Formats: sequence, structure tokens, C-alpha cells
Amino acid sequence: MSRYDDAIAFARKNRERSLQSLTELLRIPSVSTLPEHIPDMQRAAEWLVQRLQALGFDGARILPTARHPVVYAEWMKAGPSAQTILCYGHYDVQPTDPIGLWRTDPFDPVVEGDNLYARGASDMKGQVMAHLSAVEAILHTGDLPVNLKIMLEGEEEIGSPSLPAFIQQNQALLKSDFCLNGDSGILAADTPALTLALRGLAYFEITVQGPSTDMHSGGFGGAVDNPALVLCQVIAGMRDAQGVIQLPGFYDAVRPLSARDRQEMAKLPTDEAWWLAQTGAPQLAGEAGFSSTERASARPTLDVNGLLSGFTGEGSKTVLPAKAMAKVSMRLVPDQDPQAIRASLETYLRQHMPPTVTWGIIEHASCRPSIIDMDSAPVAAAARALQKVWGKAPLYARTGGSVPVVGHIKELLGVDSMMLGFGLPDDNLHAPNEKQHVPTFHNGVETYVRFYEEIAR
Repeated sequence: MSRYDDAIAFARKNRERSLQSLTELLRIPSVSTLPEHIPDMQRAAEWLVQRLQALGFDGARILPTARHPVVYAEWMKAGPSAQTILCYGHYDVQPTDPIGLWRTDPFDPVVEGDNLYARGASDMKGQVMAHLSAVEAILHTGDLPVNLKIMLEGEEEIGSPSLPAFIQQNQALLKSDFCLNGDSGILAADTPALTLALRGLAYFEITVQGPSTDMHSGGFGGAVDNPALVLCQVIAGMRDAQGVIQLPGFYDAVRPLSARDRQEMAKLPTDEAWWLAQTGAPQLAGEAGFSSTERASARPTLDVNGLLSGFTGEGSKTVLPAKAMAKVSMRLVPDQDPQAIRASLETYLRQHMPPTVTWGIIEHASCRPSIIDMDSAPVAAAARALQKVWGKAPLYARTGGSVPVVGHIKELLGVDSMMLGFGLPDDNLHAPNEKQHVPTFHNGVETYVRFYEEIAR
């Protein structure tokens, strides 16, 4: 038996203790968005520092940010010739609203069958504790084969507003070969998967002003332009009938999908019938020439997230609105740049807004897309680890959503992120009755052990 086999045996012997540690952390209501939970945020950070200190990490401490602190610790005993991995996680959780839909107290963890129910059980305290349990198991057999730097933030659920500045100010401290990010999942309890790419985001609010005040449509309709109609017409022109986005230069930086990329995505259990069943739509739609899986995860999009103008109450009111507003977001793919997309949107609006109105845009959010090479050492090591634990090769997926920290780490530290987490699609993330599938949690612990075995090669 190798020392990693011994580590697996230790992890299996201590499964209940690992689950108990997770339960302790879950009892702390570390809701980052609510001011009344600021003391709980501090308490969760202190709990993690104590846990890292008990594992033998050096310099485990709380580092302040503009809002909630970052927990930092490092293990640098493998020496300068060994790889250094930055391990990212977050300890904050979503609010519990609507509380009436929870079957149990969200901060009093309960195991029912194979599931542990609590807020944060999957997103992502379960992933954090699976990783730390794996580290403990390896340290039981000797030292880690690599250097680790642990960075656990407290603002992921509110968009990580303090993290870019924190990374910028601590670039030397966080210097590493790549980032191991556990904030991800697999396709099913019996279907391991690796996420290779995440889409980025550019989110804007577009405002259009016509007359100085709302007016009577009978008295002034036809004499002044209607901002609601103008905005709808302009937005309608942003995408053609084939689903192709019409903003100038929008596709200039898009990295084409290779034949291998498309072959891997075609293996996923998400055919056209699956998408139709998931959406409940009468028919699927999107960019011509691509499957729904490709459209939703590997191609850029433009969507209207909200429209507001004029009278929207019950009954009728013959008003010509003075203002109209739309919230528009673009999901971006490698190698698109959010600021270049903003410039593209501004150019389009200048070209298409008539002189009968004034307009403006507000940027609400942005993050870069990310991708890691399928043939890179971290991906290969993760694939071998999953194969050993699950007994089958993982599928390779792309995620249509965005994880801003991945873009920040790439932009500010210059390193890729290996997404290796074990959340399940039915874990009710951000919803009532969030859960962690306990057998998958234990498999996650063993996968992290095997990952360190493989990456050490």
C-alpha cells in the first residue's frame, strides 16, 4: 500500500468526524449580505483559522478587506522545487429566505437518508471541509507533496467586491502555479465531471429619456418619440433571426470551438430533449449551427433581463412615458474582454439611437471568462483522481454561468483555475432545503487525496 492508500483508509475511518466538523461550521450563520450577521462572519473566519492551525498550517490568520475578512494560511514545507497551489474557497452563505419553505432549521444541520440539510452544506462549506479533511488524511501519513496557500473569502455570495483589491495588494503572498477551486460540481452522484471553462459577464442598464415628463398619449402621441418604443426597437436589433448578436466587433475575440471541444460536449447527458424538458419551452431557440449545450455553455449570448417603462398597473392609462429602462447582460466566452464588449455596446447605441431621445448606460457587473487546457497537468491529475474514486472517466463540461474570482485570479495573478468540487445539480443551491449528498462528500474527500497523489507526479 502507498501512503495515499493509507490516507484513504484514514479518511474512511474518520468519516463521522469529518462530517461532524462540517456540521460545526454549518451551524454558524455566515450570511455575508445581511449586516446583522457581521459577528457571525467573524466567528466563521475564526473557526476556520483554528481548524487550519490544528492541521499545522503556518501563519493561519484573518486578513481584513473593505468588508468581510479573508482567511489565509500556507503549507510551504514541500520546498521551492515543488509546485505551489493556491486553494480557493468561500465561507459565506446565502440568506435563508423564504424561510417558510425550509423543512428544517437552515442552521441546525440534519441528516436525512443520504443527505445533510443546511444552508451552505453544498455551497460551499461542504466543499471546503472535504478538502481540509483530505489534507488531514494526507498529513496523517507524512507531509504534503506540494506547497499550499489557502485563501477563503467571505464575500463570494455578494459578488466578491473586495477580492480584486485584496489580490492586487497581496500578489506576492498569493504567487502560485495554479489555483484549485472547489466551488463547482459534478453531473450526478454516479457521474464525475470536470468543468474546463466558465463564461464571463457584462451587465448593463440602458436608459432612454424622451419628453421631460410623462405626457397624455392623446395630446402628444405622434408629436414626440416614445422612449419605450425606441428602446424596444434598438434592443430588437441587437440580435438577428439566426441568434447572431449584431453589436460591432462582438465576436472578434471569440475562441472557436475545436472538433475535440464539440466531441466532449456531445458526450454530456444534455441532448436537445433534455434542454426542452428542463425549460418547459414550446421549442428551443438560439444561435444557428450550434447545439443547445454549446449555446448555453460555450457560445456568447445577449439577453434582456428586465424592461420598465410607463404604466404597468391594472387597467389602462393613456400615458406616453418619459423614460424607459432595460437591463441587458452578455455572457462571454474565451477570449472576450468585458470592457471591449462595453465599447461595442456603446458604439451600437450611438449608431442606432435616434436624435429624438437621450440615452445612457450604467455598468452593474463584469467578469472575464476563463478556460483551462484539457491537456494541462492539473486537469490530467484531476481526471485520474476521479477515475480512481468513481471507477469511471469524468466527462468534460463547460459552465454557462460566471465565477468572478476565477477571472480575477487569472487577470491579477496570471494563473489558471482547476475547478474540482462535488456539488450536485439537485443540491438546492441558494434555495430552501439546501443539501450535501453525504456519500458524494466522502467521495470528494478521497478525490482530493488522489488529486494530490497525482499532481505530485
